[in-house]
Amino acid sequence: MVTAGAGPTDRPASAWAPLRTTVYRNLWLALLVANIGTWMQTVGAQWLLIHHSNASTLVALVQTASLLPVLLLALPAGVLADNFDRRHLLIAVQLFLVVVALALTLLTLTDRMPPALLLTLTFAFGVGQALTLPAWAAVIPELVPQEQLRSASALGSISVNVARAVGPALAGVLIARTGVAPVFGFNAVAFAIFTYALWRWRPGTARAVEVPERFTAALRAGSRYVRHSPTVRRLLRRALVFVIPASALWALLPLVASRRLGLGSGGYGLLLAALGVGAVVGGLLLAVIRTRLSANQLLFTAGAVFTVALAVVATVRVVPLVLLALLPAGMAWVTVLANVNAEMQLFLPAWVRARGLAVYQVCFAGGQAVGALLWGLVADTGGLVLAYLAAAALMLVGTVTSRIWPLPDLRAVNREPAAYWPQLHLAYEPDPRVGPVLVTVRYSVRPERTRPFLAAMDLVRAARQRTGAMRWGLFRPAEATDQFVEVYLVPSWDEHLRQHGGRLTGEDRAAEERARECADGAPEVRHLVPAAAGRALADDREAT
Repeated sequence: MVTAGAGPTDRPASAWAPLRTTVYRNLWLALLVANIGTWMQTVGAQWLLIHHSNASTLVALVQTASLLPVLLLALPAGVLADNFDRRHLLIAVQLFLVVVALALTLLTLTDRMPPALLLTLTFAFGVGQALTLPAWAAVIPELVPQEQLRSASALGSISVNVARAVGPALAGVLIARTGVAPVFGFNAVAFAIFTYALWRWRPGTARAVEVPERFTAALRAGSRYVRHSPTVRRLLRRALVFVIPASALWALLPLVASRRLGLGSGGYGLLLAALGVGAVVGGLLLAVIRTRLSANQLLFTAGAVFTVALAVVATVRVVPLVLLALLPAGMAWVTVLANVNAEMQLFLPAWVRARGLAVYQVCFAGGQAVGALLWGLVADTGGLVLAYLAAAALMLVGTVTSRIWPLPDLRAVNREPAAYWPQLHLAYEPDPRVGPVLVTVRYSVRPERTRPFLAAMDLVRAARQRTGAMRWGLFRPAEATDQFVEVYLVPSWDEHLRQHGGRLTGEDRAAEERARECADGAPEVRHLVPAAAGRALADDREAT
């Protein structure tokens, strides 16, 4: 199996190349401010809980409350982003986040913020983030050229990690001097800035959106695509085996700062800043590193580095040594996630991009949320050292699996839309809502070409199922040795028309052409709709 990776002759785009695009640069800077505000809010929320009983679980629950909405809502948010104007959706959600941040500020200022309410508002803020992430991720490929997508993904990670470096430090200073309420207030201002940047953005041409799919149908279509795409499943698996053990570092770091290292809020901010600085450096060096290491070598190295960092944080109580360990951990973090995120953006076709990225975010945020709760419970029962060493062991096992489940090579995969099916010639036009629709395709295949035909049809099956087929089968009549009948069931006529109109890609076309090359003549296609639909048409004709 050929695995992904840039060879020594590849020339990746500069890490800064996407910033030459004015629209992307303005939005990226505004999002950077919003990310800083988000990290300041996280630090403020965790510090409000640090002196409560069961602090280990409560502090970890801040991260769980922030990320759990992504687990619950990212796929529905992806449906919205794929079917409606993404700019308008983003603006509405940012206004909601401003309101939540203002509520956090006022309630904290008036000393009316018990842990349950704090976690509830943190969850509400997470809801807004869950609605933002798929829309923003799907917008990026529309803002920068394809060859700059990996750089744009790295810049996204740089934005998050500059925020990790700056946000906690600013939060630590503000908390020490003025308390937590101003930290929440800064977050409200930050999201107001991002809202204003989105409002000023005027796309040159409106994004071409088909008649929106019905919500439940679109939800099922997105899930179906991921379920029948081995490449997407492999990328999601690689993200999960890294994120779950890595989440221990983020979730329990405030307790390491206060209990093991004896640091205050400023010291905790310094630890987060070290992680953030490492991530920024990793993002800047990623383009260069990819010319020297394959993606899978890079993945293995990053996992090994993070394993060592977890072990150091667990066993060392010297602040400078812990800071030195956190720097490469930040580099490893951005290396893995920027690579997986960019591969997802490159692979997913436009019609399902937001939904596919939403599933990735479900895995990423869900892995962090579940991992944070898991490691918090382990720390409460067995102590911080046991939690970190267990996470290091799990990270090591996950790193070794990169040899078993390597990243796929996507460089030669044609992901461009390909509407190549012939025009339909029908006796009547079925109602778009009618379904299910049974499509049959009859092929004539000589016996000596049966083996390559069956191999090609396995790829055709995957394409049919990714783009709409609920069920698929390949049959041969007992009365003939040279006949094959492909049968697949699509939920509705509308869904099948969408297969005709742009869901297929160049890769799907190549698979189908390979199968047809093994057949004699053009296949015979039939579309069967429920008999009730034909009866309704006949009744209409009689009435007229």
